[in-house]
Amino acid sequence: MKIILFFLFSSGSLFGFSQNLHVNLFGGIATYQGDLQNKRFTLDQSNPSFGVGLSYDLSPKLSIRSGFTYGKVEGDDKKNTSVKGNDLRNLNFKSVISELHVGLEYNLINLEDSRLTPYIFGAVAVFHFNPYTKDKEGNKIYLQPLSTEGQGLSAYPDRKEYKLTQFSIPFGGGLKFRLSETLQVGLEVGIRKLFTDYLDDVSSTYVDQNILLSAKGSKAVELAFRGNEINTGAAYPASGEQRGNPKRNDLYYFSGIKVSKLLNSNPGNGGRGKSKTGCPRSVF
Repeated sequence: MKIILFFLFSSGSLFGFSQNLHVNLFGGIATYQGDLQNKRFTLDQSNPSFGVGLSYDLSPKLSIRSGFTYGKVEGDDKKNTSVKGNDLRNLNFKSVISELHVGLEYNLINLEDSRLTPYIFGAVAVFHFNPYTKDKEGNKIYLQPLSTEGQGLSAYPDRKEYKLTQFSIPFGGGLKFRLSETLQVGLEVGIRKLFTDYLDDVSSTYVDQNILLSAKGSKAVELAFRGNEINTGAAYPASGEQRGNPKRNDLYYFSGIKVSKLLNSNPGNGGRGKSKTGCPRSVF
């Protein structure tokens, strides 16, 4: 929480707390696309998300935006029925996502002359994740330390241990509506381009069962392949057999409603006056 408050305070100090500064609140859902859930923009396996941030108008159409967003993503082979055979793998995960971002937002229509506009945005972000699952006994187990695909093991020098804090590139757009001189509401969809395929702890191929057992123990072997939980005759796959798709990195999405409050709308205090719509000449 301290780092969030510091980030927002620093942004506010930089922007100068002028009549162009807005406080933004976001509420919606978080979803993911990857090896355990391959659909885009689906409500299946989505979870609530929320965020808080600041934006500052550089011009009637262009703004700087920054903020913190929090949500949970998940995927389960039992529900990923669109890909044949994945249910036999029987893997699943969940992960909390915490993200700090800063970027630019552009209104396609000048809100000094209209109450409604589509908009687009692009940003850079730092996010933290930590995939976990529950074993057969219901215990919560974090997956990264288990090296389920040999990450960080000397027997697999080409498979580096993935970092739990990484960079991403948020981008997307939405539609916003000015309710009053100081209040706006919008509907936003934001995609996060990632530079990892391990958001779900699944990427490439199975590793040798005995090597994994020796290095990380029986729990790592148990959670690297879970097909025998639904089929007692299922054998652990051979080393090199496909476990995931390394050709495409994972993605996650935040989609929902964004409410923006203008902090200072007094046109007599350095403001731009009112627009044709009766609103101050300052935009989201």
